[in-house]
Amino acid sequence: MQYHEIGKTGMKVSSLSFGASSLGGVFHDIKEKEGIESVFIAIESGMNFIDVSPYYGHYKAEIILGKALKDILRNSYYLSTKVRRYGKDGMNTWDYSAKRVVESVYESMERLHIDFIDLINVHDIEFADLNQVVSETLPALVELREKGVVGHVGITDLQLENLKWVIDHTPEGTVESVLNFCHYCLCDDKLVDFLDYFESKGIGGINASPLSMGLLTERGVPAWHPAPALLVEACRKAMLHCRAKNYPIEKLAMQFSVSNPRIATTLFSTANPQNVKSNVAFIEEPIDWQLVHEVQDIVGDQRRVSWANS
Repeated sequence: MQYHEIGKTGMKVSSLSFGASSLGGVFHDIKEKEGIESVFIAIESGMNFIDVSPYYGHYKAEIILGKALKDILRNSYYLSTKVRRYGKDGMNTWDYSAKRVVESVYESMERLHIDFIDLINVHDIEFADLNQVVSETLPALVELREKGVVGHVGITDLQLENLKWVIDHTPEGTVESVLNFCHYCLCDDKLVDFLDYFESKGIGGINASPLSMGLLTERGVPAWHPAPALLVEACRKAMLHCRAKNYPIEKLAMQFSVSNPRIATTLFSTANPQNVKSNVAFIEEPIDWQLVHEVQDIVGDQRRVSWANS
């Protein structure tokens, strides 16, 4: 396992990290015991960064992760969670007000059984009035940082342009990290276009969803996936090509996602202990760059084709 610093935060994190969204049963029902074991195995395998959110499973992911963290030494991991996107009774809710995000931080710490959050993020800023994020949400989190309640402040979004806009409109040092998903994987590497900019601001990059929310898998894209049909079909052909080479596309995708040292870490999510072991094994093997090029050629003009978040 390799380790890279997130920007200038001092947090040196594993190149592959544990995303806890699956603990909330976001994609399918889970077995709680297996989910907790997955966290244990991730830590034992050298992962030292865990990301979660109140939104995942409408608080369920934080609750289950909290049960696991009670039995893990606090100095063995960095913990990242989020504010602003929530849910209740199956309905999604959003609240960017200073009052609510401060309350959310303390509620998360209670669910997670911790008294300090290493990295607090404003979740999916594309759903917000970006001016409110700049003028109200982030200043409230910076105040918590100054009080020592949280260590560092970040923002997350699918749209890289939104991340840049917020950074451009906040004082230097306000935003210390960005978390972006589906933009550094086999079918979309748009994140690299923004690395110079982020680095010029001293901001670290966190990548998520190396399998592009299921596009780059043997089982195929889930029915809910928002990707356009042409991209789905291109990724299916790429998967079949990898299968013919006896090289699972999941393996190639995971290897590619951790291959750029300028990206501090890549988050993957699972509640299956065996998947944790498999992904760690994947990244410990050398990547087949020729196959990467072949896959990208197959994806062709669908590379960097994205979609709106939901």
